[in-house]
Amino acid sequence: MTLGTLAAMFGAMLVLAAIPGTSVIAVVSRSISAGFSHGLLTVIGIVLGDIIFILIAVFGLSLIADTHSYWFVLVKYLGGAYLVWLGIRLWRVSSKKLDIESIDKPSWFSSFICGLMITLGDQKAIFFYLGFLPAFVDLNQITASDVSLIIAIAIISISSVKLTYAYIADKSKKLFKSSSAIRVINSLAGVVLIITGLVLIAKNLAVG
Repeated sequence: MTLGTLAAMFGAMLVLAAIPGTSVIAVVSRSISAGFSHGLLTVIGIVLGDIIFILIAVFGLSLIADTHSYWFVLVKYLGGAYLVWLGIRLWRVSSKKLDIESIDKPSWFSSFICGLMITLGDQKAIFFYLGFLPAFVDLNQITASDVSLIIAIAIISISSVKLTYAYIADKSKKLFKSSSAIRVINSLAGVVLIITGLVLIAKNLAVG
């Protein structure tokens, strides 16, 4: 994996982690109701769930790449197209206020399990990684160090964004109830994803 590929993957994961959704609501809710430490534990659970899905996707796709290498070329282009589709969808989606509910004194363990179950309970997450990773990684040549780098990028990008939400939520309750703030985040995320997807498709075409 080149530095450019690592940077592109990091940027895409960073943007996707910043999109307001179920995991963000969970982190914000725990941070607001019980403090930053509970938001941190929720984030740890979310990241662990993503690591599990990444490992499943990587090893599952490695088998496909070894046995159906020609079909796998198509998957690379679909991965870039998938990012473009996500970007367009984010750009067009109507912003809504987050429905944040207060949680009465949760335990640290419950905060961790909350984050883990939110990720593991989303069956679409595995399909996301199945479409996302091939746009960045050649699974015919993937190594243990590549897998370690992917996991490291996921940990840094996802946790940094979610912890930022947790910190801000612990300090302020108004930002996340603003539809304008969500609209700005979605618009920026959509533009970045579209550009990333187009760049990856162009890169694959150049290589081909």
